Amino acid sequence: MLTHFIGGQPVAAGKAFPVHDPATGAVIRQVHEADPEVVDRAVRAAREAARDWAAMPVGERAGWMRRLAEGIEARFDDLVAAEIADTGKPLDQTRTLDIPRGIANFRAFAEIAAQRPEDAFHLSGILSYTIRKPLGVVAVVVPWNLPFLLMTWKLAPALVSGNTVVVKPSEQTPGSAAVFAEICQETGLPPGVVNIIFGYGSAGQLLVEHPGVDAVTFTGSTGTGTAIMKSVADRVKPISFELGGKNAGLVFEDCDLDKAVEGTVRSVFTNGGQVCLCTERMYVHRSIFEDFCVRLAVRAQEVEPQPMISAEHREKVLSYYALARSEGAKVLAGGSVPVFGDHRDSGYFVEPTVVTGLSEWSRFNREEIFGPVCHVAPFDSEAEAVDLANGSEYGLAATLWTTNLDRAHRVAQRLEAGLVWVNTWYLRDLRTPFGGVKLSGIGREGGTRSLDFYSEPTTITIKLEQPDA
Repeated sequence: MLTHFIGGQPVAAGKAFPVHDPATGAVIRQVHEADPEVVDRAVRAAREAARDWAAMPVGERAGWMRRLAEGIEARFDDLVAAEIADTGKPLDQTRTLDIPRGIANFRAFAEIAAQRPEDAFHLSGILSYTIRKPLGVVAVVVPWNLPFLLMTWKLAPALVSGNTVVVKPSEQTPGSAAVFAEICQETGLPPGVVNIIFGYGSAGQLLVEHPGVDAVTFTGSTGTGTAIMKSVADRVKPISFELGGKNAGLVFEDCDLDKAVEGTVRSVFTNGGQVCLCTERMYVHRSIFEDFCVRLAVRAQEVEPQPMISAEHREKVLSYYALARSEGAKVLAGGSVPVFGDHRDSGYFVEPTVVTGLSEWSRFNREEIFGPVCHVAPFDSEAEAVDLANGSEYGLAATLWTTNLDRAHRVAQRLEAGLVWVNTWYLRDLRTPFGGVKLSGIGREGGTRSLDFYSEPTTITIKLEQPDA
């Protein structure tokens, strides 16, 4: 039974709910659900710890970030096991990406914060300088697709900036957050600096609406982000949202076709397509369109299927497979449920899928699916390719495949997306801004942009008296 973590201690309160293994459908753990009393207790614990934590010099807080990174390293295998049990991810991905990125997040933001300068301006007998103050208590609402990576991505800059936090993981993936609570205890992190509550969306709603919460950071669906924005509007709380995407990939005739196909396999099918940065719309120059489609379809059939996070999400993805057929799509690969002949047949798997032949205005091409699927369409000119890529209400990420350096710069700068990858995908420098445009989010995190969000500037101006002659 997983319990909440409040004020540095486990708290067993609230009714229990089950968590299922997506790979088998079996119940793997029971978790306490936060009610209004638990949420209030967690926020009060964070507020009680806020003053001392904010008053601590940034160098000392950076030291705590490094100790948390060391604690994650010491519990590496436990975190890997928890993450795999909750998400069904491959062992290799979890060991080489998810948990290492959590370690990197704490270490990177420790260094960025410790070395960050402050602004000062001297003009005509006036000295003005700025200091940055933490926001206070931050609600951190984490999705289920990259639970540990995204939790630490938000926690590290929030904490090193002097905030205390209340974390609400997804009800579907609480395991790694529970291990992290133990790490906070083991490292001796001051009680109340990190608090973790479990529960469904109702618990998250109670948390973001709580008057003791000063800011909200959320990664997840656009619909949920819209609801949170409305619920915090009356108190004008700062928000940072990384939301949904219907990401485009452009493949030009001068690309390295082998690399473009393999890169597309990664960008479409990684984690079963359950990454907000995954590509769902591919646009390929007509001269290589047929060849690209054949190669991608072959590779899609070679990809090991990954489970969807839940039975409900599998049904959603399968409903889009059916929608594609009803809208007249040609299915080049996949489109159904794989049969393994073992325990995985009780899990939440779908086939990696490639389709073509649909209108840009079809529902399939307009709505985020969040599964291992893409639609492929041809284009004839660079201008048409840019228009097709930008013809979406979303704007999180895009990929661009070309060997023409001028085209790479020219097209990348015209794409309406917060992140553009050229001849690669999912390559990240933690110092760079991260976030989307249009329905894909508001605000930016990463590097000093994260520190900007999790703190606010105060300007101090002093009139300098001139000495007597």
